[in-house]
Amino acid sequence: MNWSGIILGAAAFLLIGIFHPIVIKAEYYLGKGCWWIFALAGAALCAASLFVQDIVFAAVLGVAGFSCFWSVHELFQQEKRVKKGWFPTNPKRKK
Repeated sequence: MNWSGIILGAAAFLLIGIFHPIVIKAEYYLGKGCWWIFALAGAALCAASLFVQDIVFAAVLGVAGFSCFWSVHELFQQEKRVKKGWFPTNPKRKK
């Protein structure tokens, strides 16, 4: 049996689930100005996936990289959700 598809699917599911609260916390504590961290991490992970021999691990790195890229978009969306009152505003962070 070939478990590659199941492993990749589970990894994608877990990575997407992990990035959701990371984006919420990043926006709460750092604001949308930290978008470049996600962009750099995404670029690094995608670049790393090009040099990994194992196809499943390379695919997981690629999924993680593009999850970081999607997180850039979600940071800006999260800011809008906070303005709508759907998520709390950090009172300690300056506007």
